[in-house]
This record gives sequence, C-alpha cells and structure tokens, in this order.
Amino acid sequence: MARFIEDSTDAPVSPGLYIVATPIGNLGDISHRALEVLSSVDLIACEDTRVSLKLLTHYGIKKPLLSYHDHNARSAGPKILSTLAKGQAVALISDAGTPLISDPGYRLVADARAEGHRVIPIPGACAFVAAVSASGLPTDKVMFLGFSPPKSVARKQFVTPYQRLEATLVLYESPNRLVAALTDFADILGDRQAAICVN
Repeated sequence: MARFIEDSTDAPVSPGLYIVATPIGNLGDISHRALEVLSSVDLIACEDTRVSLKLLTHYGIKKPLLSYHDHNARSAGPKILSTLAKGQAVALISDAGTPLISDPGYRLVADARAEGHRVIPIPGACAFVAAVSASGLPTDKVMFLGFSPPKSVARKQFVTPYQRLEATLVLYESPNRLVAALTDFADILGDRQAAICVN
C-alpha cells in the first residue's frame, strides 16, 4: 500500500498527485518546496479558486485551476484522474492548511492510488497541529475529531465515546457556535483543561 506514497524530497515534478499544504493565516507560511511544486504542475485542483488565486497571485504562479470540493467531487474527480492518466502532474490544495484534514480530497486520493498514480505529500501548515503545539495541553496522546455537528444533541452524542479517553481531544468549531459547543462539551466531558485557538 505504501508504495504509492512517495518521499517528498523528489525533485519537482514528475507525474502524480501532489497533496500540497498551504498557509493557514500568513501567506509567508508556505515551504519553498510547495512553491516549486505549485509552479511546476500542469493543473492545480483547489477548494475555492478565488481563495487559491490570492495565494498564487501573491507568489506570481500562473497555472490552470480546477475547482474541487465536496459538492462537485463526482464531476471534478474524473477530470483530475484523466489528467493524471495522461502522465501529467496535479497539485491538490485546500483553502488553508493541509488538504484532506477536514477538507475535501479523500475520495480523490483513494481513486488515484487505486489507478496506480503516485501520491506525493508536500507537508506544511496544519491548523490542529499548530493548535496542539501552542495549547499547553499534553501532546503525547492526541485525538483529532474534526468538525463537531452543528446541533446540540448530535454534538453531545459525537463526543460521548471519548468521555474516558485519556488524550487531548482536538475539534474544529465555528466561532458562531463556540459558546454553545463548549457548554455541550463540558456537559459530556466534565471539568477538564481546554484551550481555544484561532488560525
């Protein structure tokens, strides 16, 4: 299985799907390698072309963009796979941070690997890793849960299985629901240390 995941020290770019992390708040938080890849691929698949264009314009990168998100994955995915099948290189980026971490892309990566295409991670910014590193909470055991459900009952059910887990739990939450979510989490998880981090 791991044969399709390539070492990210390869010289840019050979054919394959590049999973490229982008900045999560400061445009300077992107690696030289990521910029090389984005400058060299044949196509950039991005969550929102308007958001990605700001980053790419900032660095003078002009490449064809294809919108790829949860709502168009069924139509956009085959276009990306077709590009890969022609022996070309495609970068997948999200609006901010590492693709597939609470962002679209899982099905695309699974399909690309199933078809025998190389999948190359280009590491960089990740909001939950940055949050854990600055939280002051234990980092030896961390469980990332992604976004919690928007409704209170579902949110409580979502965290209930982790009541007794001795680990730092990391969740993403909308600022508009933050107070309600923290109340629900306290009801289920009890009195425990917490940190609120904003990217």
